[in-house]
Amino acid sequence: MLKIDTHAHILPRDWPNLAEKYGDDRFAVIHHSEGRHRIYKDGKFFREIWPNTWDPELRIQEYARFGVQAQVISTVPVLFSYWAKPNQALDLHEHLNNHKAEICRVYPRHFAGLGTVPLQSPRLAIQEMERCVEQLGLSGVQIGSHVNDWNLDAAELFDFFAAAQDLDCALLIHPWDMMGTDTMPKYWLPWLVGMPAEQSRAACSLIFGGVLERLPKLRVCFAHGGGSFPFTIGRIEHGFRMRPDLVALDNPRNPREYLKRVFFDSCVHDPQALRYLLDVVGQDRVMLGTDYPFPLGEQEPGSGINHLKLDPIGEARLFHGSALEWLKLPLSRFQAKEAA
Repeated sequence: MLKIDTHAHILPRDWPNLAEKYGDDRFAVIHHSEGRHRIYKDGKFFREIWPNTWDPELRIQEYARFGVQAQVISTVPVLFSYWAKPNQALDLHEHLNNHKAEICRVYPRHFAGLGTVPLQSPRLAIQEMERCVEQLGLSGVQIGSHVNDWNLDAAELFDFFAAAQDLDCALLIHPWDMMGTDTMPKYWLPWLVGMPAEQSRAACSLIFGGVLERLPKLRVCFAHGGGSFPFTIGRIEHGFRMRPDLVALDNPRNPREYLKRVFFDSCVHDPQALRYLLDVVGQDRVMLGTDYPFPLGEQEPGSGINHLKLDPIGEARLFHGSALEWLKLPLSRFQAKEAA
């Protein structure tokens, strides 16, 4: 059975040192020393990475051990750089997008790609999204759960979402710049608590702000199983019903209805949580996602879905059917011959 991991991060082995070029240490840079590969940001150590972060053939080999044939590759959110001057962020995004497109060209059976765009300038973001889809052949773009002080319902971002619908471009929404980083820094709480909350923030903004209502053909997937959003939909719906004066300001439709309009990956780390997600949103809304190759990711790709022991139709839907629908790609894409 074809298995497609829709949530797999990738980086080039090297990328432009924009901290040096623009004199701004907030840009992430990579250092290779003594066999170790470390990302620095704000002039401080951020994360160590390994060759499977950039080596496509190594990734293919690692996935093959679990019977997973294909990955939808996207950048690491720390490189979104939404805080930067738009033209400087675009400098980085163009390099990252070209890198992903080349991997997809060389290994079309194993990779589809999502671009990254400088959303702090919606005009430049639309321009780069158009290049990603129309020139580079990428299937969509990955965006953050918010953009600086803008939530995803911000009027400034609507034209970007409208352009994504017009381009028939898939969107992956991924948490970044997690809330609580300053107020709960201990115990990795920004990642354990803030990250799920970021996804609920994004989903509620798109729903209550009327973005999904006004753009019914927008194809959105929420990484990390939608974070806390599907698991608190009862509270969210209750608030909508009890205090419409506070909640239903820009969209009178019940938020629960949108659970059947968007997609979620399966990266929830708990079989009971995954079963609940399927019960709430339906099998046709969920797809394999792992957060490869990082520690918070599913360490055995596909193991969460395997644990549920679904029937063949359900397994096929989660392992590739929903992904192909979200990306609008034919099954034959992943049966193509590799480039010579």
